[in-house]
Amino acid sequence: MRNILLTLSYDGTDFCGWQRQDDAAGGEAFRTVQGEVERALEKIHGQATAVYGSGRTDSGVHALAQAANFYSPVKSMPTENYVRAVNAFLPRDVRVTAAREVPADFNARKNATSRVYRYFISFEDDVPASTSRYAWRVRNYSPDLNHLNSLCDCLRGECDCTSFCASGDGSLSMSRYIDDAHFFLQKDIFGKNLLVFQIEANAFLWKMVRTLTGTLVTLDKSRAPDDSLRKIMERRDRTAAGVTAPPDGLFLYEIKFDGVRRHQ
Repeated sequence: MRNILLTLSYDGTDFCGWQRQDDAAGGEAFRTVQGEVERALEKIHGQATAVYGSGRTDSGVHALAQAANFYSPVKSMPTENYVRAVNAFLPRDVRVTAAREVPADFNARKNATSRVYRYFISFEDDVPASTSRYAWRVRNYSPDLNHLNSLCDCLRGECDCTSFCASGDGSLSMSRYIDDAHFFLQKDIFGKNLLVFQIEANAFLWKMVRTLTGTLVTLDKSRAPDDSLRKIMERRDRTAAGVTAPPDGLFLYEIKFDGVRRHQ
């Protein structure tokens, strides 16, 4: 058996997230990215094939570079041919962009050392229709990059992220190691400015990036003091934070395997 690592991109708009979700009542399973990839591999292999993702993305969240591995019983197919083969059986909103063989004990989730997310925010007038699927439209807002990045100064190193975790998260620890968090501006294909929040951490709590984004935008709009996010974090209380930004603007941007492995 060969262990194959895929890099996947997908438009999460019409998916119930990454993780396969079978209907407990015995009805039709929810549409998920993992489910689509496993169905495609079953057609290639002629048998059920489990896929192990580097992390879960929620309903409506997109990915530029999700990582997932599976075990292939086929010895004759060159690894790179899995890109074309799997894509032939996938819907248009999921694409395999790369494939490589990895050691037998490699696991996309356990071997990942950090995950990078980007959240896109649209704030200009006359936003193109296509942008609405991939960005959060915030009206009457002129972002202050210096202020936003000053608010982010506390998002470094080991952080207790209880204030940014949705209820129902089953994590044993609310602590996450954050390598970087910052804002920058980027032009879309129509020349419009997008505000981008990028954050890299060993792992994330449920809806953590979206809650951080919503809170930071709210603090920036009110021109709150630079230490406001730190004070919210220190309270360890979700009610202290702001709104949860919608899933539309969130992308799993990169999975890294070559960094320092922190707690998971």
